Amino acid sequence: MSDNLNVLLVGAGYMAKEYSRVLTAQAINHIAVCRSRETAVRFKSETGIETIPGGIDNALSNLQYKLKKSIVAVSVDQLAETVIKLIENGFVEILVEKPAGINREQIQAVCHYAAKAHAKVFVAYNRRFYASTDKAIQIITEDGGVSSYNFEFTEWSSIVEKTSHTSEIKEEWMLANSSHVVDLAFFLGGMPVEMCSYRSGSLPWHRRASKYAGAGITETGVLFSYQANWGAPGRWAVEVLTNEHRLFFRPMEKLFIQNIGSVKIDEVQLDDRLDIKFKPGLFNQVKAFMEKKPDSRLLTIDEQLAHMNFYEQIEGLL
Repeated sequence: MSDNLNVLLVGAGYMAKEYSRVLTAQAINHIAVCRSRETAVRFKSETGIETIPGGIDNALSNLQYKLKKSIVAVSVDQLAETVIKLIENGFVEILVEKPAGINREQIQAVCHYAAKAHAKVFVAYNRRFYASTDKAIQIITEDGGVSSYNFEFTEWSSIVEKTSHTSEIKEEWMLANSSHVVDLAFFLGGMPVEMCSYRSGSLPWHRRASKYAGAGITETGVLFSYQANWGAPGRWAVEVLTNEHRLFFRPMEKLFIQNIGSVKIDEVQLDDRLDIKFKPGLFNQVKAFMEKKPDSRLLTIDEQLAHMNFYEQIEGLL
């Protein structure tokens, strides 16, 4: 393995294990980096992949392999710092878990270092690579485009509050987690050029707001709306309307369809074998990252920085 390594995998938690499974299935040789020796032993035992303990600084100073590609799957508050260190050490192609930083300042810093080093940094929004998303794009194209869309990013407050995430991460939960839904909705329906946003309420772990609503228009004239209530029942959802169909992502791994002139809603049959075998979307996301040809489903760090305008507006930070 040491003679033909392809990827440095940074992290050894749940997401890193999922990435390792995909990399192994695609015959992509990789080595992992984590902090503690105990975690390194466990990761190697579970994945069979050589794992370097001691953290990213230790790994980069002692790494004997000339690697240019990396996948970063560490905690949200460590993403930006890790990517910048990789860029400074010669990595020029990086896939980093969403949202690439905990706030605008961190994402802006990654953009700065990436531009300076001519490095390609992509933000991993795996729902763009779902089988349900691929099928929806096909239907939307056949129908002549999107007519309107709406989405909901309700979070389960009682569960989030009990997680081990830091208070800083929880306060940035819309960006750190809910942006999965917002990104997919904008990816399918189009990016806003105008948007009105409203919010109210608060939670012990999220003081900014607990209820959200808004609407806008995209660059192609498509109207959209959104809502979320983190203190009430609900779930993530995206609905895309065309002149022929209404498409439902609820849950987002599945696709349901309603034909014009009918109230019946049917499940769309998908070739989702990869989304069942691996964490949904991850296989094709890694494949797109490893291939040399551009893939519009991969979100660049510059695009993510531009999207911060909308995330911050939704949160009331602009």
